[in-house]
Amino acid sequence: MSLFWRIFALNAVVLGTATALLLWAPVTVSVPVLLTEAIILLGGLAVMLVANAALLRWGLTPLDRLTRLMTTVDLLRPGQRLSAHGGGELAELIRTFNSMLERLEQERAASSGRALLAQEAERRRIAQELHDEVGQSMTAILLGLKRAADDAPGPLREDLREVQEITRDSLDEVRRLVRRLRPGVLDDLGLVSALTSLTEDFATHTGLQVTRRFAADLPALDPETELVLYRVAQESLTNAARHAEAGGVVVALEHSDARVALAVTDDGCGIKAPREGAGILGMRERALLVGATLDITPAPRAGTQVKLTVPLPRKQPTS
Repeated sequence: MSLFWRIFALNAVVLGTATALLLWAPVTVSVPVLLTEAIILLGGLAVMLVANAALLRWGLTPLDRLTRLMTTVDLLRPGQRLSAHGGGELAELIRTFNSMLERLEQERAASSGRALLAQEAERRRIAQELHDEVGQSMTAILLGLKRAADDAPGPLREDLREVQEITRDSLDEVRRLVRRLRPGVLDDLGLVSALTSLTEDFATHTGLQVTRRFAADLPALDPETELVLYRVAQESLTNAARHAEAGGVVVALEHSDARVALAVTDDGCGIKAPREGAGILGMRERALLVGATLDITPAPRAGTQVKLTVPLPRKQPTS
């Protein structure tokens, strides 16, 4: 039924009921109208208006649900849909809106994927330049300082040794940045080794206690999924160090037949409603690339838990 005929039918029910009451109710209207008659007529009008409002509210409920979804829909949380039953304009409008959401989610995922792939390529290029250009130059400087320090007199030798240590620390920092930009261990040794290296480096530089709980029989994952899991763990650890005021972090990686789940849980100050800053939005966009879901919730005891759940491809039945 179209929206026009739906509203017409609801009003017809109210007006028909009011007409029937006037025809068969033992009530007459005098001229001039008596007070009791006016009270009865006004009461009937009030009942008719209330009934009309209630029926319209019931009839237009699908539009209210559609309006609420329009104002709250988030393309980074795909799958938000309304059920549409039967025919008519309202059902067709809901189905059209669901179809539009489907297209927008696909386009958002595709555009985010292109942007993140370009970002990873740029990270790889910068990491390569830091390693080849800056790293080699600083290594050459270290060797030159060593030779100069060996040939220098006593007081100058100490100054050169100090400069040498500063340069060595700077070279270590450059190497750490290279690992953050593009974790070579992820490509060479896989996800578990990359997360182990990440958490050890994180604990060394932040002083936080990091506990690892990795399942021993993780399935083989494609490189894109491993990179998404690694980047989400990296961003979660960074947020825990910067904002959570935590003393420890637990990084867990587990799986079942249908999914792989990464959970990063800190014991910090916790959250009530996470602010969707650039870091969280970036994690959500990465989750879309592999069809994963990202949940940021208060931890069971204290702190915050970031959980990324990646569905695994269904196994084909063997014949």
